[in-house]
Order: sequence, then structure tokens, then C-alpha cells
Amino acid sequence: MSIAAALVVAGAITVWALANRPPAAAAPAAPPTASSRPTPVATPSPTPTETGPAADATAYPLDGLPRIDVYSLISALPVDDDPTGAMSGEVVSANADLVPVFATPGAPPVAALPRENVYGGTTVPVIERTTHWVRVLVSGREAVPSAGNPGQLTGWVRAQDVTTATVDAQIDVDIAARTIDVVHRDGTRERVADDFAWGTDRTPTPRGRTFVMLTSVEPSLTYTRGHALVYLGVQSPTLDGFGGASVAVTAFHYHDTRTGPISNGCLRLSAEAIDRLAQLPAGTPVVIR
Repeated sequence: MSIAAALVVAGAITVWALANRPPAAAAPAAPPTASSRPTPVATPSPTPTETGPAADATAYPLDGLPRIDVYSLISALPVDDDPTGAMSGEVVSANADLVPVFATPGAPPVAALPRENVYGGTTVPVIERTTHWVRVLVSGREAVPSAGNPGQLTGWVRAQDVTTATVDAQIDVDIAARTIDVVHRDGTRERVADDFAWGTDRTPTPRGRTFVMLTSVEPSLTYTRGHALVYLGVQSPTLDGFGGASVAVTAFHYHDTRTGPISNGCLRLSAEAIDRLAQLPAGTPVVIR
């Protein structure tokens, strides 16, 4: 082959090789300089939405206010206007010796809730909550039946004045069905009684929502046979007082005779049923329908 022919062949091979070689790998990109990096933008957290009345940090004098207990008659506090309403599952107690109780947030207090009381009623269930205020059920009455409405009292306390806890259950009484259940937070029902006694037409058991005010053994009450009484925060709708006392408190208790509408308003149970209810803590919500 002549030199010229060899150069032609070599040139053709070179052109083919250039045309068919694989593409070169891209060079790695240089890291961005400080001036080329995007500047992070801070996203502000959303401000929580406040609900209900404004906060109140006033230091109110409390010594002259009536203390809430089973004997108190506080006409300025309203009776529960939604007795079939839901219970929140929360309870509160005072975080000072006395804390103010209000009929309406923003108005001056009308009563005081004690941290300790021999008659109980110091741990109370929440029925409404806003950012700064808590509405609760409390013991005592607006008036005795002969003078006004003796139904379940309510009041407002400042969230800053109370300690909050949750309860694991509530007591559900269905008089028509003759059942008493302990209803747990997950919705499961524990049947405590499938028969019991309740109030007569003249001395009916109060209906609606209330709470366990105090659980106590009273040796002087022989009909309880040594079992505890579970006192509620609501009193008789027809009796000003009972047994020589100026109160007519509703309670769960043991009684040998315990079927049908035969009591003065209390709920008479078997030994097993009252012993079970006596295990529940103060403040446990109770619904009677």
C-alpha cells in the first residue's frame, strides 16, 4: 500500500473513532460559595388562638366570701343549665388554701373553693374550659327546695388557681333500665348493678350530672352494715334537710332493701356494688338519668 493510501485509511479510522467514542464524564460541580447558598427563611410558629374571656390576675380578698361546701347556700352561683351535657373527664382542685369562684368570668368572685374541707367537695369536675377559665360543678345549693332551686351548682374558676388531673371513669345511672355502670375512658362499660333502689315520687333522686363529693364510712348508720357511703355533690330536689340536719345529700349506699322507688332519694346498692363505687376517687363524674 502506498503512503498516500495508508494516510487515507488512517484518517478514516480516526474520524470513525472520534465519532463513536463515549461522551466524557462531567466534571464535578464546585461547592457553592457562601454568597451563592440560599439564605434560610425562619417560619414563625403560629400563635395559639385564645378562647373565651380574657385572663384576670386580680388578687381578690376572699375572707368575706362564703366557702363552698355541702352546707353552703350561695344564691349568686347558677344551677347547672345543661344537666344532660357531657363531662370532660378532667377534675380540678385549688392550688391555694382558698381560690375565688365566679358566677361569670370578668365579674367579682362570689364564693371561695377551699383546698381542704372535712366534708369533701374540693376536687370538682370540669364541664367547660377556655384558655384562662374553667367551669366546674360544685357542692352546696343555690337555695333549699322550699325557697328556690336546689339543683346542681356550677361556677367558674381561673385556670391559674387550680391544678388539673384526669379521671379514668364516670358513673352512669339509668333508673329506667335499673343499671349502674362504671364507664371507662375507652368507652368500655363495667356493670356494677342491674337492680337497685331509688327515690319515691315525693322524694325523687335528682337527675342530671353531678360528682363524687366524699366517700366515708359512717358507723352510726347501721343500715349501711359497715360499708362506705359515696356522697354526691347534688341534694334532694324536695327536702330542705334530712335526719335533723340542714342538708339532704344524695348518696350511693348499702341497704338490705334495695329494689324500686322506695328511698328518700339515695341510691341503695348491694354490698359488691357499693364496695366497687367506693374505690373511685373524689371528683369522679356521675350522670343520673
